Amino acid sequence: MRKEISLTALLLAMVVAAGAAQAQGHGNRPSFDALDLNSDGTLSRAELQAQAGLRFETADANGDGALSEDELIAAASSRAQDRIERMMERFDTNGDGLLQQAELPRPGEGRTARMFERVDANRDGLISEDEFEAAKARMQDRRDGRGLPLRDRG
Repeated sequence: MRKEISLTALLLAMVVAAGAAQAQGHGNRPSFDALDLNSDGTLSRAELQAQAGLRFETADANGDGALSEDELIAAASSRAQDRIERMMERFDTNGDGLLQQAELPRPGEGRTARMFERVDANRDGLISEDEFEAAKARMQDRRDGRGLPLRDRG
């Protein structure tokens, strides 16, 4: 049970960090303009922390300043429901409220294909060990000294 609570807390922390850092303006993620509280065209750490605080307050249903297991589960369930609704809107092309295999992206489409194309530097349709290592190095360059992605720095 303790492990489940830790995983749920980690999930909520990731949701808070991702929502503030990505700020892509779809689903219930805030837009850049919504995060830019002082409308100066830039995002400060304080503005992102304010967004994280709002998400915490939203998850804290009873307002006691702490998140219980039930509140964490409710927050994660709400995020999952939002993702499912977006998925249905995007892929249910025949509008029947069900997702058939034919409506889902095929392997090689979407994120996986874009990631493959970024790693395949010489565009030969294959990823060599050198290309793989170069991609790993680029990812490491985007991490800070603690080994955390830039979006997770406190």
